[in-house]
Amino acid sequence: MGRYQRHHHHQWRKVDKPCAAAEGDEDSQTTTFLMEFANSGYYYKRTSPKLLYLLFISFLSCSFILAPHLFSSNTTFSLLYSTPMEDMNVNGPLCSSISNGTICCDRSSIRSDICVMKGDVRTHSASSTIVLYRSKEGSSFQNHVSDVVEENEEDETEELRHTKVKPYTRKWETSVMDTIDELQLVAKKDTPGMHHRCDVQHDVPAVFFSTGGYTGNVYHEFNDGIMPLFITSQRFNKKVVFVILEYHNWWVTKYGDIVSQLSDYQPIDFSGDTRTHCFPEVTVGLRIHDELTVDSSLMEGNVSIVDFRNLLDRAYWPRIRSLIQDEEREAQEKHSASLASESSFEPESEVQEDQFKKPKLVIISRNGSRAITNENFLVRMAEQIGFEVNVLRPDRTTELAKIYRALNASDVMIGVHGAAMTHFMFMRPGSVFIQVVPLGTEWAAEEYYGEPARKLGLKYIGYQILTRESSLYAKYDMDDPVLRDPQSVTKRGWEYTKKIYLDGQTVRLDLPRFRKRLVRAYDYIFHRLNNHPHLQSQ
Repeated sequence: MGRYQRHHHHQWRKVDKPCAAAEGDEDSQTTTFLMEFANSGYYYKRTSPKLLYLLFISFLSCSFILAPHLFSSNTTFSLLYSTPMEDMNVNGPLCSSISNGTICCDRSSIRSDICVMKGDVRTHSASSTIVLYRSKEGSSFQNHVSDVVEENEEDETEELRHTKVKPYTRKWETSVMDTIDELQLVAKKDTPGMHHRCDVQHDVPAVFFSTGGYTGNVYHEFNDGIMPLFITSQRFNKKVVFVILEYHNWWVTKYGDIVSQLSDYQPIDFSGDTRTHCFPEVTVGLRIHDELTVDSSLMEGNVSIVDFRNLLDRAYWPRIRSLIQDEEREAQEKHSASLASESSFEPESEVQEDQFKKPKLVIISRNGSRAITNENFLVRMAEQIGFEVNVLRPDRTTELAKIYRALNASDVMIGVHGAAMTHFMFMRPGSVFIQVVPLGTEWAAEEYYGEPARKLGLKYIGYQILTRESSLYAKYDMDDPVLRDPQSVTKRGWEYTKKIYLDGQTVRLDLPRFRKRLVRAYDYIFHRLNNHPHLQSQ
């Protein structure tokens, strides 16, 4: 994966600033509705002039008015030009239900920013801008615009608000966010009689997101892109257009089966398609819950990670059926060409196989760093235990439907910690996932794959290797922190972790020690399959 980083969810607070009374300022006497968001929820505050208390005898009495400047460029949540609060969906995600003519931005998450624009929304790809036109008659809070918009916005362009968003889900990681294209979101006052260009009129909302950053690494493709896209687009029920920044044809081809399950429309290349697209609503950015997971408590209808896996099932099975038909046709051709005497023994063999169902084991094989150097002996041991073994060697060009087919049909998956472990999501709930954990990767192995696998309903077994099972054992003295205290080394930074523990070691399994985990997995699956034959996959 791209980078190991521990990040913490911060509690954001906004502190009201006292100000001196502004005599004769009629705007300051006006009731204003504002909203702010913290991780614990959101609320609104009604501001009105009131007499505060005497501070000390030596101080003169002073009236304070709660400052209306609750919104600034660094606030975590802002809502402009809104209707009263009862129109908001307080049980749903912030900005999920807003009125026309509104830009609503939720910046409370450490992972991503989300902005929603509703009304007459138009794209201008040449300037990386999305414009919301708001009719003058539609504003019931127009007098308060000057309280919340940025300076220099009261020019002749009638610009009401201008904010910026980078639609990628690693907001806390400055180094990668610096590479992400930024969108300008602008709210403008519509001038009666003025014609605004519109080349393509859409009658459904749009979701804008980036496939830049760490795209190219399968973990990040799912964690930072596909799963947040699933989370964000659920409420649209496929009636949504995806607009992609840093568009890659290979990404659309690779994930087209999944994308077609989330949207009925072809995705748009934001930079490549220079036409002006018009939408009734736009969401910029994706919501993300945690590592490779869907938090059902944050989803309408309690949608969960299991629902995401069911979507993968729907996405890949049409292609899998096609593969099966091709194989059956090829087998039939070979059968027709064979001698009748040779084919007469096949039914008996098939009956024999049906009487005893061997658990299926898939080993995700690696080359180079973190490879299992005695993998051939591992295969032989697994077969002796009673597994039907399949060694899978996926690369960036391997069709995902073929990987899904192999793992969906498997009962146990073994692999060394790394991006390829993302494929645990292709396994059926109740299957066993054994992750081999090299030195220096304990925290990441649990955080990125172990805990998410449990949430999917897999039986997870983390096999933490001993020092002698690592190739680093031959490179360093036993007193070296690399072997004695890997955590102290990883705390030095990503560069040390990558160079030493990710790129610098291979694994030679202690087979008698590993056998205990494998036998445990075999017994669990054997009894599960033979006591519940319907669980046997195709």
